[in-house]
Amino acid sequence: MKPNISLAGVWLRKIACLLALFILGTTLPLAAAEKIRLGEIDPLSGHLAKPGQEIHQGILYAVEEANARGGVAGRPVELISRDDQSKPEVAVNQAQDLIFRQKVTGLVGGYVDSLVGPISQQAARNRVPYVASASLQQSIAGNKNPYFFRVSRLEGVVEPLCRFLTQTLKTRRVAILHAATPGSSEFSDSVQAHLRQAGSEVVLEDKFRPGSPDFSVFLLKLPPARVEALISGGFYADNLILVRQLRERPLGLKAFIAPWGVAYQSFIDEVGPASEGLFGACAWDPGITRPGTEKASQAFVAGFRKKFRKEPNTTTMHGYTSARALLAAIEQVLQGAGQLTGEAVSRALAHLDLQLPMERLAFDAHGDPRYYQQVIVQIQKQRLVVVYPPERARGRVDFSLAAR
Repeated sequence: MKPNISLAGVWLRKIACLLALFILGTTLPLAAAEKIRLGEIDPLSGHLAKPGQEIHQGILYAVEEANARGGVAGRPVELISRDDQSKPEVAVNQAQDLIFRQKVTGLVGGYVDSLVGPISQQAARNRVPYVASASLQQSIAGNKNPYFFRVSRLEGVVEPLCRFLTQTLKTRRVAILHAATPGSSEFSDSVQAHLRQAGSEVVLEDKFRPGSPDFSVFLLKLPPARVEALISGGFYADNLILVRQLRERPLGLKAFIAPWGVAYQSFIDEVGPASEGLFGACAWDPGITRPGTEKASQAFVAGFRKKFRKEPNTTTMHGYTSARALLAAIEQVLQGAGQLTGEAVSRALAHLDLQLPMERLAFDAHGDPRYYQQVIVQIQKQRLVVVYPPERARGRVDFSLAAR
């Protein structure tokens, strides 16, 4: 009888061990599951560090938000961030490091197309999906790169801007001053084409290197040309200088409008009363969100404030939106029990349809967002007030503030 008792004991011990392993397996912490590695490349230093840091914070918040919910399909997400130093050659090196050494599932981030373009080429060459946070240059998406996606598009900036100029401000003589970057140059060309079609004329057009310290010579040309509206295709730091010089002398303008760098509370705080009446454009801001997404937007703002002790802005939201897109595509692949390959994630990205505070996000055949559309804001009493399009307006244009 003893052998039988011993044999029974062995089986009982085996069963107990298996049961313990099962319980342990079902109660393992998230960190013990296989990680999903995402690579981020942004200008965290150099002349584009401010927007680069803002994009980074939006991406980081999206990743931490996903991990707080239990990860993606039960797997934790690890964000590996790299600084391209605002230099294209560094962006290429960082992309290669993330792809070959870190073996990331996908890439996210990017600010200005001189940095985004080289990263997109590396992504295509190595079949790694890349969701760019801030990109407008049409030729990048026009190459039909099946691994490249972005959450902004040029027409979503140009179309509302030009309709506002011709329908609301009724300007006929316009000047454009833009940065000598691929995206800003295409912006200028597209604006000119739209305005010509609407019966307006661009009577002055010039470009400058980002970081130019003086625009006074260009501004002196505006009164003789009888310019009614000045459009800036510059960035945050450029517009700080431009607006201060604009305030030094009356130029007879109906309006100054800049799609980048003006629609920020930090710009208003830095420029002060000189910002009153300026027009800007943005896709999102606290209090400016897509109808029906107010609760989601408020939750994002509250969570972001708690983590970073600061206000999010439209650049932050572009970073957040790009990360949300990549995470959603990865989740679709894993929930479908598919292999987490670049091809599978890219296919999932191509079929996404997300409702997010900044936009309804779905991509066309070129990886461009179908529904991206900015609104026009005017700075009134140190606040951003949406004045166009009419269906989203929260106030009327104050023409007395706009004139300068």
